[in-house]
Amino acid sequence: MCKVSVIGGGSTYSPELLSGFLSYQESFPIRELWLMDIDEARLRLVGGFMQRIAKAQNAPFKIILSTNQQESIKDSSYVITQMRVGKMEARLQDEYLGHRYGLIGQETTGVGGMAKALRTIPVILNIANEIEQLAPGALLVNFANPAGLVTEALFRCAPTIQSVGVCNAAIGIKMEMVARLNKYLGLDINPIDAQINCLGLNHLTWFNGLEVHGVDYWPDIILGLIQEAEQHEDPLFDVNTLASLQLLPNYYLKYYYYPDKMLTEQSHWPPSRAEEVFKIETDLLKQYQDQSRVDLPEDMMKRGGAYYSTVAAQLLNAHYNDLCQRQVLNARHNGAVAGWDNDWVLEMPCEVSAKGIQPLPTKPLPLVCEGLITQVKAYEILTVEAALNGNRDAAYHALLAHPLGPPADKIKIVLDEMLEINRPYLPQFFP
Repeated sequence: MCKVSVIGGGSTYSPELLSGFLSYQESFPIRELWLMDIDEARLRLVGGFMQRIAKAQNAPFKIILSTNQQESIKDSSYVITQMRVGKMEARLQDEYLGHRYGLIGQETTGVGGMAKALRTIPVILNIANEIEQLAPGALLVNFANPAGLVTEALFRCAPTIQSVGVCNAAIGIKMEMVARLNKYLGLDINPIDAQINCLGLNHLTWFNGLEVHGVDYWPDIILGLIQEAEQHEDPLFDVNTLASLQLLPNYYLKYYYYPDKMLTEQSHWPPSRAEEVFKIETDLLKQYQDQSRVDLPEDMMKRGGAYYSTVAAQLLNAHYNDLCQRQVLNARHNGAVAGWDNDWVLEMPCEVSAKGIQPLPTKPLPLVCEGLITQVKAYEILTVEAALNGNRDAAYHALLAHPLGPPADKIKIVLDEMLEINRPYLPQFFP
């Protein structure tokens, strides 16, 4: 019987996480599901809703609400991190920091992603330290964005604990591609039987295969995507790029491939995405407050994070039951991609068993993709160093390395403003 702790349990995502665990309750025996959050009022609201759901579905485990992080972590088998340091207000600042300087304003990449990483990494490393002391052997499952960069920090700065980074992008693409195959080729593929192939960094991956029982349907998929792009007035990725690469870029690559287009869209703010999400979450919390509600609101799909609960439950179930199951995760690849630095954390196919998370041998991406990955990985490593030590030179170099960073002669002014805005969360930069 397992104790599972969710740090950031007051998140509007948490009820969906509960539904994932309920769907696996016969094979994944939770004893206690702890929800920990520093916002007690929100924790009580979200946690109370989850307790009503659990009671209505005769859940065989307790849901315990706590504002004590150490108590929540103690003796856990699994610790899930999904916090947002600085809450939605900080995300709004991140987005508009970029906006003010004619840069991409986004929570996981560019200047906004860096600000979020600087706030988040010290908090995650503190959690890792408490796991080592209070729950040795527990698996830390990180959903907190920027997920890949945070996981890079865990592998570099907390190597003695088991950790893995998780994102819902890969399973979302898998579900979409299986639906396309079933519709256009008249197949009847069960998504459980399909394996999606991708490689890169979190929010910087390229998809290059979809296998079902040893048959790779990627040629059919990429042909269909190209034909669809030809018929679309404004496709997400242009026809020539898809045809030349024969790969499907992750949704977030639109910021790198079409920055002018993204900046034009950004010029119409408000609302930014943070402002949209704030409204969605306000509406969700009102629905959670309804004492008669014991099911998930349809509005949850507006929040993003589709299949979040599926990813989390599948991962913990495969680890607990030693299933040797293949999943796309963020982990240090340790030579699984020939020719790439062994120390890099990559988002890639991994085998999940009771022994841990083992990246599977994967063919490197074309040079055109690898070049961008190398540049962004340099930014990630420098950002980890900056977050860990309050090193302003490392932070400056990180922005200089990032393709979406400010021009060199504007870095200091942007960095100074970033740090000042986030001063309450960044004591390491203000000794």
